[in-house]
Amino acid sequence: MSNFLRYKGFDWFLLGMVLLIAALGVMEIYSATYRTKFAGAHEKQIYWILAGIMLMFLMTMIDYHTLMEQVPIMYLVSIVLLAMVLVVGRKVFGSRRWIPLAGGFHFQVSEFVKLVIILAVARYFSEARQSKVAVGDLVKVGLLAGVPMGLVLLQPDLGTSLTYAPIVMMGVLLAGIRLKHVALVALLAALAMPMAWHYGLKPYQKARLTTFLNPEGDPLKAGYQVLQSKIAVGHGGLWGRGTTKGTQMQLGFLPVPHTDFIFAAFAEEHGFFGVLAALLLYFMVLMRLVHNAQTAPDRAGVFIVMGVVGVLLFHVLVNVGMVIGYMPTTGIPLPLMSYGGSSVLFIFMALGLVNNVRLRRFVN
Repeated sequence: MSNFLRYKGFDWFLLGMVLLIAALGVMEIYSATYRTKFAGAHEKQIYWILAGIMLMFLMTMIDYHTLMEQVPIMYLVSIVLLAMVLVVGRKVFGSRRWIPLAGGFHFQVSEFVKLVIILAVARYFSEARQSKVAVGDLVKVGLLAGVPMGLVLLQPDLGTSLTYAPIVMMGVLLAGIRLKHVALVALLAALAMPMAWHYGLKPYQKARLTTFLNPEGDPLKAGYQVLQSKIAVGHGGLWGRGTTKGTQMQLGFLPVPHTDFIFAAFAEEHGFFGVLAALLLYFMVLMRLVHNAQTAPDRAGVFIVMGVVGVLLFHVLVNVGMVIGYMPTTGIPLPLMSYGGSSVLFIFMALGLVNNVRLRRFVN
């Protein structure tokens, strides 16, 4: 593909909106870590963003059809790496999620597995011949995501494992699912919940899932983060208290506010109108992604782009719902705003996949 096609057709508008959100994130990370032991985290975030931009452009250079052909190998490598995490992974707060690398860096395999699942689901449904999803298809794609989900749950990392589900759900919805199959899946999920509750979840995970309904019942332990997050959001008012002036952060009431609860910190400092502007940016990004799906050159491209839409939408809804107390605390970061290298790199690589599809709209 010529350089003209590669860069002229690139979605610069999408990149601009993404960089605006990332800039808000860097600003808030700086503010949230101001005069704390995490000071300087915003500088590392900038490096991750720059690295992510480079990976994004690299992702556009290999035709997505070629990437899908390599899905079996990538999937096998992903499973092996997830298994390795359980053996040699770095343990932090009781979970093994990262493989240590040279130079003090750590690689979170589970984040990049999302890309593999997106490609795998796109390959499966783009090759399917039937007009509607059969029970066999549901079982196969369920296992496709279920195996890595199980390995991630063993780390344990409930939040990241849940992010694989919307990719499969989006693929199934696009492929066409019968109402009776929806009812069957819902029934099986309901029957599996008691077993998952008793045997699949750790005690602290159960506490998170139950406490969000009544955080006042345990205000100093399981309900503490949710209560402090809601206080921070309420303190913001219409216009917010200003950068580095959020009392919940600066006085240490909101724990590690630059990661999962960064939206609560942002709400306290920038108020209702700041939150509205940030959510509008996310909405514009999602709508732009849907537009790219509508102009995709083939069925595989549609599934790839909408897979990215599914996982990003899930991240935003769960994280924002979590900080206002409408979702349990699951450790799912806010895309592009929460501090974290692996999360940032995944987002930009996913956007690279989207542009990979977009750039080949007029290629025979």
